[in-house]
Amino acid sequence: MFQFDKTRLDLAREFRATPWGEHSPDLQYLLSLMRRPGPEPYHVLITDRPGERWTLATMQPGSKSPPRRTNMVFTDLRAAEWHVFRLRWARLAGEELPFE
Repeated sequence: MFQFDKTRLDLAREFRATPWGEHSPDLQYLLSLMRRPGPEPYHVLITDRPGERWTLATMQPGSKSPPRRTNMVFTDLRAAEWHVFRLRWARLAGEELPFE
């Protein structure tokens, strides 16, 4: 079974290079771990204007409440996805990625 390994920076680089489409099995499993809600609030992107604007939000696990929007707005989906990936990495690793 795949265990999260914060030294696998190759997986972060792979995601940054190709945020959409087919991923290696290890990256796909990591993304599944990252997207699985834990007991704490988790990050999502809300589409404000399709193809133009996205807002970072947090959701409470198991809550029926709508996502809580932050003030962080993106006009580049690639940058937005990378930001969320970095937040999720930090949640799993207990520390930020050592590169932007």
